[in-house]
Amino acid sequence: MHELSPVFTEKAECRDCYKCVRNCPVKAIRLENGRAAVLEELCIACGSCVNACPVGAKRIRDDLLQARELLKSGRPVIASLAPSFVSEFPDVSPSKMIHALKQLGFTAVSETALGAQQVSASIARQISQETEPRMFISSACPAVVELLTKYHPEHAGALTSLISPVLAHCRMLKNHFGEDAAVVFFSPCAAKKKEASTHPELLESALTFADLRQWLRQENIDPWTVNPDKADVFEPEAAREGALYPVDGGMIDSLKPHIGMEQVDYMDFSGIEAIQQALRDVDTASLERHLFLELLACRGGCVNGPGAEQERGGTVARRRMVYNYAPRHLEPTPGMDLDLRWEWVEEPVVKGNFSSMEIRQALKQVGKYRQEDELNCGGCGYDNCRAFAEALLEGKAERGMCVSYMRKLAQNKANALLKTMPSGVVLVDENLCVVESNEPFAKLLGQEAWEIYQARPGMEGARLERLASFHALFANVLETGVDLLDRDLKLDQKVVRISIFSIEKHRLVGSILQDITQPAVQRQEVIRRAREVIDKNLRTVQEIACLMGENAAETEVILDSVINSFTPEEKSAHEPSEIYRNRSLPGS
Repeated sequence: MHELSPVFTEKAECRDCYKCVRNCPVKAIRLENGRAAVLEELCIACGSCVNACPVGAKRIRDDLLQARELLKSGRPVIASLAPSFVSEFPDVSPSKMIHALKQLGFTAVSETALGAQQVSASIARQISQETEPRMFISSACPAVVELLTKYHPEHAGALTSLISPVLAHCRMLKNHFGEDAAVVFFSPCAAKKKEASTHPELLESALTFADLRQWLRQENIDPWTVNPDKADVFEPEAAREGALYPVDGGMIDSLKPHIGMEQVDYMDFSGIEAIQQALRDVDTASLERHLFLELLACRGGCVNGPGAEQERGGTVARRRMVYNYAPRHLEPTPGMDLDLRWEWVEEPVVKGNFSSMEIRQALKQVGKYRQEDELNCGGCGYDNCRAFAEALLEGKAERGMCVSYMRKLAQNKANALLKTMPSGVVLVDENLCVVESNEPFAKLLGQEAWEIYQARPGMEGARLERLASFHALFANVLETGVDLLDRDLKLDQKVVRISIFSIEKHRLVGSILQDITQPAVQRQEVIRRAREVIDKNLRTVQEIACLMGENAAETEVILDSVINSFTPEEKSAHEPSEIYRNRSLPGS
């Protein structure tokens, strides 16, 4: 029941956008055939990929079935409710939320903030026992713990040696309700699911507020309209200052009554990027007082967790709800006789140690041969081109993620196609300036255009009015958006067939021009037009077959002989008898 299954799952809709890569602070994503998969061994469970995914392909693991089965087990099941519920369910009083959870089948409901208060008391004891100034980092956020133990092991030793508030709360609940009691935690946090998997002896299941909303809908329970009674209260008691934990700085507010500013410098940072920036070049040797850092993975605090309703108000509104709900007490909550100790183990991620030559070869795969080719645009999701090259070598990235490479590739393919086309091709923008053209187009326009093309291949930027007498046709298609197809023009001694079509309406048009006076084109043109006559004639014959059958056959033989006179090599494939045989008439 408590296997270490991935916290995040991917649906088939995941395809080619790379937003999760761009937003994942530790790049724990592998790309394969355009689809992004979370690498569990690298993931810190912050949920950034879930918030970033535009199509909802990244999902937090669904543990609803597990919780439902737990309620059927016969054991007392207690709901541990994170204090951020007040920002998730505005205007739902605690008694209404308790009543709704009991309707789902829970034996009792308790505030996770009770465990937070015990963590604050324990941290205060740890700090006061230290004689030499040192740095303490809160271990309340499991995503931060994962970040430090995996990616910043140099700071992992500063983590407070305590379990998280929810696990502390689980210990309290088992003391109060009995060791057989099971605990299901509700919060906006995805990382708590990993805690439930790694500490099954304390936490049976961790659900997000999104899970809770879904569960309530399935059972037709509306927490806004239920009618609570006097028994609908938090057990064993209501929390106090611990209810401030969901907002950044809230943990510090709960610590200050225990140990004041004169002994400790307090700082809080939220968001993985802000945390990594804050921890850069920290000099602990120069500390004059203890330094306590409250670090939360979600910007603004737990109220903005990936399992919260993202459209429900901004950070200011959410914080105000928490502040209005949390009672302020000058007297600190006394610590209980609970063993909350925990030693964190460093599990540093081993990064690939690639040589400069290997990185250079990887960069060449995406067309970056010189240092000036390294744009460091970040379009691939990595901070710079060299980080992307390392991801390529690690098998986490694909060449198609490089925007500049794909743009060059598309342009090169288009240019190659233009060069090999026997017809004249030109692209023209809304200002009637040439965007791109090929050699046959320049030759069709005459000596002046050909000389310009030789000096500037493609003639990019050249004014069409100065090159072509028929520029008004392009202007008309740009203005109206109506394509012009198969129009014959006379240019000097040549007859040119031109088609102009919109690529981007009113902004970019393309044109194909063919000199139909050339011998090869003349022959093809006669063949094409002769076959058009045959088709028209046969359609007429189909309608009056009984009257015109013999005449149709005779006309087809004559026209077919015209075609074969121009294409003797195709005669065996187009014998008149064969054509006629393949186009049988009604009644024949």
